[in-house]
Amino acid sequence: MPEWSRSQLAVYAAIAVALLFVGARSIRGEGGAQPSFAAESGGGSGGGFSISGHGGDLVVDVTGAVRLPGVYRLPAGSRVDDAVTRAGGATGRAELEAVNLAARLADGQQIVVPEAASGAEAASAGAAAGEEAPISLGTASPEELEEIDGIGPVTAGDIVEFREQHGGLASVDQLDQVPGIGPATMEALRGRLQP
Repeated sequence: MPEWSRSQLAVYAAIAVALLFVGARSIRGEGGAQPSFAAESGGGSGGGFSISGHGGDLVVDVTGAVRLPGVYRLPAGSRVDDAVTRAGGATGRAELEAVNLAARLADGQQIVVPEAASGAEAASAGAAAGEEAPISLGTASPEELEEIDGIGPVTAGDIVEFREQHGGLASVDQLDQVPGIGPATMEALRGRLQP
């Protein structure tokens, strides 16, 4: 084995430290964007595949009466309105009043923008529903929520508190996270609430 001088050892040590530093940075993602993969689709025209370097993003599924339904990556803290805009905006038949556009998005959330019923459909649906018209999840008071079978004063208060803590609710499915709401209550809520 050859004998190395102190200067040669110092050079080799410096190179080793530099290589370790570069390797550690690339593993942690500080040296460049850390790749994350998200498929983005747009309507029926086929989708693209993107590689993004943002670690705190949300991935949401936007469907229904939007121009480009699909899966989209949005920055953390985005609102439902941002997701609808990213999906090309609402179509002319969209019933945006049924969606809380100000609600914060959650990772993995599905946003459904319903289509407005035609005049005849709305009249027949209204006649069939009678007094059982859906209650708006975004504005319902505890008293209104108590009108739903299986919802008492405590659960109604929990729903309102959960809604306020999360900046609104974009979907009835989010109520599954409220304590005291089981599968049977979720089914009753689906029929009586709208986002």
